Formats: sequence, structure tokens, C-alpha cells
Amino acid sequence: MAKKLKVTLVKSIIGLSPKQEGTVHALGLRRIRQVVEHDDTPTIRGMISQVVFAVEVTEGRGAAVAEQGEPKVSRADRGIEPSGSKKKAERSEAS
Repeated sequence: MAKKLKVTLVKSIIGLSPKQEGTVHALGLRRIRQVVEHDDTPTIRGMISQVVFAVEVTEGRGAAVAEQGEPKVSRADRGIEPSGSKKKAERSEAS
């Protein structure tokens, strides 16, 4: 499996030179905190080196490694009631 790079835009592109802005867009980044995944190639590494101050890079081996983490737990499983339910319950008790 090819080595992958996760690239995150951490700085606004406002104020960058047009060339640097084009490089950020060529990496597929449009918004701050947007994450894209690329194969680890010399071309991508060169693009990252031109805008290293505006991006954060995480190395991994494939998408499966990067996506691992704790399973998401719903609000109900954590014992958190939906917002507004307490108010409705209090109103019905008061009536």
C-alpha cells in the first residue's frame, strides 16, 4: 500500500502570493481546517514545501490507518437528554 499524506490547511490564504494561493488550491484545499489525502510523491512534497507555513502534514499508511479512533458515541448513550426536553417536562408538571 502506498504511503499517504494528510494535508490540513491551518492558515488563511488571504495575503499569500498568487503563486502560493494556486499551490494551496492545487493541493485541493479551499477552507481552513479542510483535510485532504494525497499519495506521498515528490510532486506533492514539493507543493507542500512551498506552502509549509500554511499547512500541517500527517504521515500515515493508507486511509484506514488515518481513520482509526474511538467509535462515536451518541448523546443518548452518554446520558445527555435532547435540548428542550427538560423545559417541556417542567411545563407539563407545572400544569
